[in-house]
Amino acid sequence: MCDINATINLPPGFKFLPTDEELVLHFLYRKASLLPCNPNIIPDLDLNFHAPWQLNGKALCSGNKWYFFSQISGDRETENGYWKQIENIEEPIFTTAGKKIGVKKYLVFFIGEAPVGVETNWIMQEYHLCNYGFSTKPHKRKGNRKILENCKWVLCRVYEREGNFPSFCNYGDHVEDDDDEDNGTELSGLDEMYLSLDDDLADISLPN
Repeated sequence: MCDINATINLPPGFKFLPTDEELVLHFLYRKASLLPCNPNIIPDLDLNFHAPWQLNGKALCSGNKWYFFSQISGDRETENGYWKQIENIEEPIFTTAGKKIGVKKYLVFFIGEAPVGVETNWIMQEYHLCNYGFSTKPHKRKGNRKILENCKWVLCRVYEREGNFPSFCNYGDHVEDDDDEDNGTELSGLDEMYLSLDDDLADISLPN
């Protein structure tokens, strides 16, 4: 598993600009399956103890975005407020080979107690592995390692929108994604890593 004491600051001049596919395959999948995280730069955090403005110095920061692993609990409440999921907003994540490997959910941070808090501009993109896409059978080449509790681990990307926006929760089925790097970006170097995980990903299934 990733060491929570890993260095989370990138060297000067480096930016962490992964695509959705890279976040799920290279980081979240490896986290859930107990494979080595390389580079080991995304820490584990408990959402219940961190408001979004408290992430600096604790989560991996790149530009105006913060990345961390967390485990899903019954709620996402903090001392200052709570994260509310935007209903009916869930984006599928596919590999370049067309296999569905995860989903991305959107949440907005509210200050105060649920359900009457004040909406803020803090947004969280929460990455999940497909519950049906990864088997808990032993891997063929990984010494009987299993994907443990894969549905509980999520990878979070948090950012603050700038300017005045209409209520995010009233967007219906349209989401303004602040992460422009993910839109239409092809992977660089992921194909080689994907091939090396052929046996690990053999249990990924396509939805009907």
